[in-house]
Amino acid sequence: VQLQASGGGLVQAGDSLRLPCAASGRTFSIKTMGWFRQAPGKEHDVVARINWSGNGTAYADSVKGRFTISRDNAKNTVYLQMNSLKPEDTAVYYCAARRTLAGPSFHYWGQGTLVTVSS
Repeated sequence: VQLQASGGGLVQAGDSLRLPCAASGRTFSIKTMGWFRQAPGKEHDVVARINWSGNGTAYADSVKGRFTISRDNAKNTVYLQMNSLKPEDTAVYYCAARRTLAGPSFHYWGQGTLVTVSS
């Protein structure tokens, strides 16, 4: 499975941004997709995840009510809609996929896309 994330950029606080992540290859093996982020000098943290089928989603407390994860199975693409962006959302964002519905490990990772939020 290959994952291609895009959509990052420089925005101002309060702006919105949408990050798409396109999956290719053996996509039939995907059960869950997620978005992670890594801010400078920090560990990478999960932002949101979504089941590849069904409606299961989960969010980090820091983004609840502002970010929405969604998918388009026909396009094999997952989106992260980010609204009301804050400077603390500045990070490299990564999409990932795993072959299971649960568990700590994601098996496939895309390259990161940088989101910078200015105050």
